[in-house]
Amino acid sequence: MKGNVIETVMGAVVLLAAAVFLFFAYNTSQVRAISGYEISADFQRIDGIRQGGDVRVSGIKVGSVLSEKLNPDTFLATIRMSIEPSVKLPDDTVAEIVSAGLLGDKYLSLVPGGSDKVIPPGGKIKYTQSSVTLENLIGQMIFSSPGGKKPGEGETPAPPGPGATPPR
Repeated sequence: MKGNVIETVMGAVVLLAAAVFLFFAYNTSQVRAISGYEISADFQRIDGIRQGGDVRVSGIKVGSVLSEKLNPDTFLATIRMSIEPSVKLPDDTVAEIVSAGLLGDKYLSLVPGGSDKVIPPGGKIKYTQSSVTLENLIGQMIFSSPGGKKPGEGETPAPPGPGATPPR
């Protein structure tokens, strides 16, 4: 009977420690959604962006992605996001989709401009840069050549070096 009480107390201590750890991890991480004013932006491609994803300025989370949808008229992807009320973005802010690393998750990065006017709640970011996929970069590297010429095309042969025999 004495062994059961000790095991129960030790189990409770372990559960309490786990709960404290989870509480600390949640409060110090930037995982939670941020509520604030809503703005939107249109992109050609939004590969890797998802609902609930981060919106960052200078690497600091200032918002969350609320939704993504296709505009049937322009065929552009529209992202709605929520921004902290304390962050006032200039109307010349650039929104770009960037990767957290080579194979990392993608997030929406906002680069504020220098305008005195701010984007109002419900406003739209005018300047955007779509996501770049690793597959597209590799394809461009493989299938492109300098100057758009095929190898050997338009090159003049080097003059013969010393001791070379002239062609006949």
